[in-house]
Amino acid sequence: MRFEGTENYVATEDLTIAVNAAVTLQRPLLVKGEPGTGKTELARQIAQSLGLDMIEWSIKSTTRAQQGLYEYDAVSRLRDSQLGDARVQDVGNYIRRGKLWQAFTADERVVLLIDEIDKADIEFPNDLLQELDRMEFHVYETGETVRARLRPIVIITSNNEKELPDAFLRRCFFHYIRFPDMETMRAIVEVHHPGIKPALLTTALTQFYELRDTRGLKKKPSTSEVLDWLKLLLAEDLTPEDLKRDGANALPRLHGALLKNEQDVHLFEKLAFMARGQRR
Repeated sequence: MRFEGTENYVATEDLTIAVNAAVTLQRPLLVKGEPGTGKTELARQIAQSLGLDMIEWSIKSTTRAQQGLYEYDAVSRLRDSQLGDARVQDVGNYIRRGKLWQAFTADERVVLLIDEIDKADIEFPNDLLQELDRMEFHVYETGETVRARLRPIVIITSNNEKELPDAFLRRCFFHYIRFPDMETMRAIVEVHHPGIKPALLTTALTQFYELRDTRGLKKKPSTSEVLDWLKLLLAEDLTPEDLKRDGANALPRLHGALLKNEQDVHLFEKLAFMARGQRR
């Protein structure tokens, strides 16, 4: 069972090595990188490549680790007991299975994605240490122990919004997805926009990387954003000449697909103003 990438996902050699190493070691694969570099999509493509189902747990700031195991609805049980409902005799009727429980008890091996773990409270990763390490947990209300029938392939993503605990990191295989270089980006574009004219692609990517390298940029555009931008360029049937910028307008065409805050737009307007002043 080896991951080699798919026709819809360009996986670099170091990324495929990391995925297969995590599978061999039976450890969670912790994937970090800029937003929009394909971390979440990686889990989906691993599942597709290996022919496995995927269970996705999207983490929010309010998510608690216990929710991934199970939740006990004591309020509903109390209400039903007051109404004389016979269901109250079985506490299991009020246990809601979480994503880890679903992954542990699946009939076949699955890919479990814990997406954007750094959004949760700092204690969230520590609260899952034993469960991910031992692949089991105890249900106190029923007295049962839930064990993984088949160890899932666990993919954990992080946007580096906060540091993760050392104890958690020790239990993971780590990989950082570097931002694609020009040649890798060409391969990614070919997957999403096959047959794009080379001259247009060269001009657009050159402009894109120049924009990313602009000093003072608050949010650098990502892979997903350049793909959206190229889709717009194709829809508008623009040529390489249409993309040329002069000192009067430093902003790229259809820049709303690339620049996502007013500070960065003002930065390019300021650069254009300074360029005009230097020519006078």
